[in-house]
Amino acid sequence: MLKWAAIFFVIALIAGFFGFSGVSVAATGVAKVLFFIFLAGCIISLIFYIFIALKIFK
Repeated sequence: MLKWAAIFFVIALIAGFFGFSGVSVAATGVAKVLFFIFLAGCIISLIFYIFIALKIFK
């Protein structure tokens, strides 16, 4: 998912460079959403890992 966020970010940069502001804004919005979904998934995975590791090593 982080790969897709990076791809949309690059699309936004290229579109902004060539003056396609509508495409740039849309691609930036998609990149932000995908990044925050990825970040939330990482945090949730980390929390589950900590709880599982604490139960295993007790």
